[in-house]
Amino acid sequence: MPLSPPLHGASAVPRYRDLLRTPEFTPLFLAGSAQVAGQTVAGLGIATLVFRATASPLLSALAMFGPSLAQLLGATTLLSAADRLAPRAALTIVAVVFAAGTAAQAVPGLPLGAAFGVLAVLGVVGSLGGGVRLGLLGEVLPRERYLIGRAVMNMAVGVWQIAGFAAGGVLLTVLSPRGTLLAGAALYLLAALLYRFGLTARPPRATGRPSAAETWRTNGLLLADRHRRLLYLALWVPNGLIVGCEALFVAYDPDRAGLLFACAAVGMLAGDTVVGRFVPARLRGRLAAPLQFLLAAPYALFAFGTGPHQAVAGAAVAVSAVGYGASLLYQERLLALVPEESSGHALGLHGSGMLACQGIAAALAGGLAQLTSPATAMALLAVASLAVTAVLTAGLSSAARPSPRTARRRTA
Repeated sequence: MPLSPPLHGASAVPRYRDLLRTPEFTPLFLAGSAQVAGQTVAGLGIATLVFRATASPLLSALAMFGPSLAQLLGATTLLSAADRLAPRAALTIVAVVFAAGTAAQAVPGLPLGAAFGVLAVLGVVGSLGGGVRLGLLGEVLPRERYLIGRAVMNMAVGVWQIAGFAAGGVLLTVLSPRGTLLAGAALYLLAALLYRFGLTARPPRATGRPSAAETWRTNGLLLADRHRRLLYLALWVPNGLIVGCEALFVAYDPDRAGLLFACAAVGMLAGDTVVGRFVPARLRGRLAAPLQFLLAAPYALFAFGTGPHQAVAGAAVAVSAVGYGASLLYQERLLALVPEESSGHALGLHGSGMLACQGIAAALAGGLAQLTSPATAMALLAVASLAVTAVLTAGLSSAARPSPRTARRRTA
């Protein structure tokens, strides 16, 4: 059974030009692209700065992915505001905060503790921005076009990560880690301008005052349903463990980490392109689990010695990242199970939980690398991702086949 209603017209598959004709999609897409580029450049800059100062795989991994841990705090306190704030104003303010925080990290002599404190603040603010942006995307696009719209946004992530890591590597050589951070801040400021002058003023999607209590209540409702709960775990855990592998690229090969990140971005771009544009609805439910198995399997090569040759490592990382396309399929299934007025909160919970798991996995990866080696830690996290995917796939299969009693209750 298709997971979303069929499109009207001659083709059942939406086209990219349909998105470009949709009002507000283009400025939202461009602003999000600028933010991704800023995050990529700034993340490489701060990770390199911390690694040069400490020579610690754990601290460099936390510098790049640690802010994701703060998403947990935002997910439990701020997410109710995602549907209760005017989207244009909220997105503009969030981008300005990121520009200011990234510029602050470039201040010479900034203590390491203060730098991590700024990262934590940005992580909390980012949880709100993600919910507002994804909720606005669901509002701008009709639901039957959400999958391809989200795929295009993910493809932009891949493209701008490739460009960002390449540019970041050049900036680290030509300027310095601090100059790279200032370039990231400038990209965040560009995103703020695109949000402010490219989007129209829209009212909030929901009424009422945002509060931590309302956030907890809605989170509880979203997670109370077993099917939604398993979908959230499938979106969070397997991917997060593989991002933990990527968090060790700087420690694994400091001189070529940017190239490995670019290989991952190429693979992700390929996976999102195929899943978002060419996979018909009847096959979507069957592809999510195989893609997540593909996401983890190539990292088994890192179990041998200090890891594979550089060319083999790059190829393995690129093939692995194709599996990130599974998240599009799981997001589509999740969106079909939540009411429209809670879509921003639901997608924000997905984004915050995903980033929080990535931060936890980065910390775990750094700790394992301290005890063993970066290559061994990558292999261990890949095995864990394969095991979690197997368990969740079995659970989702049973959740998709409700018992006769459940079916009667849903019908009633």
